[in-house]
Amino acid sequence: MKPLVLIPSYNTGRILPRTVEEVLAQWPEVWVVMDGSTDGSEALLKPLLAAHAGLRVLTLPENSGEGAAVLFGARLARNAGFTHVLTMDADGQHPADDIPHFLTLAKEHPDAALMGYPIFGPEAPQLRVQGRKISNGWTNIETLSWGIPDSLFGMRLYPVKPLIDAFRGTRWARRFDYDTEISVRLAWQAVPMLAVPTKVRYLTTEEGGVSQFRYFRDNVLLTWMHARLLIGFLWRIPHLLLRARNPLKP
Repeated sequence: MKPLVLIPSYNTGRILPRTVEEVLAQWPEVWVVMDGSTDGSEALLKPLLAAHAGLRVLTLPENSGEGAAVLFGARLARNAGFTHVLTMDADGQHPADDIPHFLTLAKEHPDAALMGYPIFGPEAPQLRVQGRKISNGWTNIETLSWGIPDSLFGMRLYPVKPLIDAFRGTRWARRFDYDTEISVRLAWQAVPMLAVPTKVRYLTTEEGGVSQFRYFRDNVLLTWMHARLLIGFLWRIPHLLLRARNPLKP
């Protein structure tokens, strides 16, 4: 097993080098995909690049979306011989000290997608906490409850080949719809999934916290996505009924 930590970033500002430094303290192979950032945050990584041979910064010329950045990085990771990618947000929400736990589980379950299950603190916006329950309910329907613990949480460890295969099955899943659609398509591929409880940090603006989430835009995107996935689910029902139960589902 050869894992890589993959961090897509778009205009993350001063929090980016702190996030990357925390990740490097846990694992030496880290790639950051700059998704058309215009805030100069790429330059903030230069001191880390000089000090860490395993750190690589990839650049997309235009903002293409989180999913597109992950796909770009995953393809290059596959070509470089990496077998797994652990995706993390660049904004400091995902705890770097959970990386060893994910990697230990990956050794035990190399064919599985390890899906972070968010443990929210009191500072988490309730609109975000409660709103994701709608998406989670739809993914349970679309996969016959295969075992996606949270459809929107981005800290996950994927086997590279099934991840790329899931992207290959759709021309969507390139923006905010990526986390949810890819998890559903992995379930349709019968990829085993294991929930990994993971604490979430919501940083304040003073701490450098940023968010690219736009409530109206991204909820419209998710609604359209679930409509498409529901259609795909309907013609897959016979196949989904015949497959084995997710062996790793609690």
